[in-house]
Amino acid sequence: MKIPLLDLAAQYRTIKGEIREAVEEVFESQRFILGPRVAELEERIAAYCGVSRAVGTASGSDAILLALSALGIGPGDEVITTPYSFFSTVSSVTRLGARPVFADIDPRTFNIDPARVAGSIGPRTKAILVVHLYGQTAEMDPILDAAASRGIPVIEDACQAIGARCRGRAAGSMGLAGCFSFFPSKNLGGAGDGGMVVTGDDSLADRIRVLREHGARRRYYHDEVGINSRLDAIQAAVLLVKLRRLDEWSEGRRRNAARYDELLGAAEGVVTPAALPHNRHIYNQYVIRAARRDDLKEHLQGAGIGCEVYYPVPLHLQACLSFLGGKEGDCPEAERAASETLALPVYPELTAAMQDEVAGAIGRFYAGRPGTDRAGKD
Repeated sequence: MKIPLLDLAAQYRTIKGEIREAVEEVFESQRFILGPRVAELEERIAAYCGVSRAVGTASGSDAILLALSALGIGPGDEVITTPYSFFSTVSSVTRLGARPVFADIDPRTFNIDPARVAGSIGPRTKAILVVHLYGQTAEMDPILDAAASRGIPVIEDACQAIGARCRGRAAGSMGLAGCFSFFPSKNLGGAGDGGMVVTGDDSLADRIRVLREHGARRRYYHDEVGINSRLDAIQAAVLLVKLRRLDEWSEGRRRNAARYDELLGAAEGVVTPAALPHNRHIYNQYVIRAARRDDLKEHLQGAGIGCEVYYPVPLHLQACLSFLGGKEGDCPEAERAASETLALPVYPELTAAMQDEVAGAIGRFYAGRPGTDRAGKD
């Protein structure tokens, strides 16, 4: 049985007619950049997150960059963030000339450790960039308290967490601004790149709108230097169709995660992901800790089972960031996670039989019988 890590074609088959109709309407209108579809999506995402404003961007990476830029982050400033995330978290900081300061992660959730955040705040700290990794929010209350006591804004990189909640509050709504990605593999994924910033601060939203259009409030009149980062109407049309099903799909992921927890809970060599009881985890990825991780990955892929390592090199050890002086041992929990974690298929269309096959292959590996699995097995 071939089991992909993610099967977007299975999702598309359920909404194919609606997607094609929505895209055809955009072609009939010939309004491809911003316009009414983007405005409608912005309104609906803002309402979904329980905030007043949302600004569409060309990608999740740009959403983070624009949020930081709108705060005036620049050379000489420091931004506290996690060493264990996708690269755009840190590249958005360094592209502005600011310096990332890495606070290690909580080994249970893989999210940034609030105690280490508080201990990293210094006189140059101008923002805290929190990542909600794999679909679960970080522990925001102590981070918000530490930031508020010093007047430091908190930005949420919620690119993997749309629909996640912490004590009833939506991911993206707890800090000054939240950033989302609509990359196709996300729980709410488009037909290409796309992103959004959400906020309850009208002045911040207005500045981001200006910055996303070359810093111009009126065409050809530029108050400052911005970038070209506009969400296109085709992406908005696709996302409006998918948004109606987002909670249903997230619940499907949560059911599959719960079933994996049962199937793998007693498996030797495996630690299943921790979902904190006050959080609504939406499982953008289902990530286990695994003994002999690389061997297990090879075994699963050889059996036709998709899996992936997110992320094999912590950010503080990336070659392009060597100027920061990071070294092994600086963030031991992030380094350990990078060597032990493995993502398994968890998409909502995954069947019980597929999950049984995944769990069985893992069990056979740790029982020392890997040869019983073969690619293409029925």
